[in-house]
Amino acid sequence: MENFDLSKAILEANDLKGLLEQEFESLKKQDINGFEKLQPRKAEILTFLSDDRLSDIVKSNPDSESAKMMLGTWDKLMEIISECKDLHRRNEIFINRKLESIKGALKTIQTPDPLNSVEVYDRLGKVRNNKVRQNMGKA
Repeated sequence: MENFDLSKAILEANDLKGLLEQEFESLKKQDINGFEKLQPRKAEILTFLSDDRLSDIVKSNPDSESAKMMLGTWDKLMEIISECKDLHRRNEIFINRKLESIKGALKTIQTPDPLNSVEVYDRLGKVRNNKVRQNMGKA
């Protein structure tokens, strides 16, 4: 497996941050293909960052001077990951709002509203009678 060090983890976390920004741009543009293309790399980074061996580096460092340096780097990594968490939440909220608006639009389209009847014309261009219109929305 890969060599685990905190400097690589910081690079990966910054890459994740950039991917989350790209993901949001794709969502705003409704570019589903662009969004989906980002997912494999995102999953790869998340797998790397969630490996226990990464935190073991900090825990197993016996030298106090290098431990202080490690902890500073670890804090920076945790700060970037926290920013990524916020970006991920923002993307999740955006997706959920879009889904709710789509569901609302589908419900509006699928549910006939008797108070808001639409005039339906036959092939001859004449308005169909009310009985036919009332049965239009029923399956």
